[in-house]
Amino acid sequence: MSLKAVVFDLFGTLIDNWPFERLEATHSRLAELLQVPVEEFTRLWRETWDERNRGKIATCEDNLRLICHALNSSPSRERISQACRFRLQVTRESFAPRPDAAATLTALRERGLKLGMISDCSWETPVVWEGSALAPLFDVAVFSVKEGVKKPDPRIYLLTCERLGVQPQECLYVGDGGSRELTGAAAVGMRPVLIRTPYEEGDAVHRVDGEDWDGERVSALAEVPGLVEGG
Repeated sequence: MSLKAVVFDLFGTLIDNWPFERLEATHSRLAELLQVPVEEFTRLWRETWDERNRGKIATCEDNLRLICHALNSSPSRERISQACRFRLQVTRESFAPRPDAAATLTALRERGLKLGMISDCSWETPVVWEGSALAPLFDVAVFSVKEGVKKPDPRIYLLTCERLGVQPQECLYVGDGGSRELTGAAAVGMRPVLIRTPYEEGDAVHRVDGEDWDGERVSALAEVPGLVEGG
């Protein structure tokens, strides 16, 4: 079956993953703003990751209040708001498309391919996405926090295909392997491709539930149009 669409992951694919240094600095600053111990804050922030990404915790404010309550702390409304503004700011600052992203996406669109994006994420990502340079280049963007389901659940891939108006077998899926996304894409019939830039190899970046992958792979977005030639 010929390819009609390419679906991309976001973090580690279209934009860089967060280096551990940035992640740790963000946790430290949030804990400082809330006046709670950084080690305990970090532990609870990680423990609420799944609920945050599924939208089960409705807002950033709710998440921070939940953590602070568990730590027997009651920060003021202003401190909670300040911490949430900081979290949004850090996300916005990290949201730089990779240098070859725009040219790659434009080349794929010029070949008549539809473009989709799936991200496991919390509330900040859809907000920042709307104002990013990437958003206008995509036909469909699907966020776990809005849909209540995340990779590798088949439903998030099938939902994306439905909104694109294509069958899974007509889709190339490109991602860095976090959240076992490539296995999930293959399970619904997509053609999965690992992207792993040389500077993100190893353990230097934050990648949740990554998987080993011995299938197709590329080292840059610029290689993706070559995968769809004749397909």
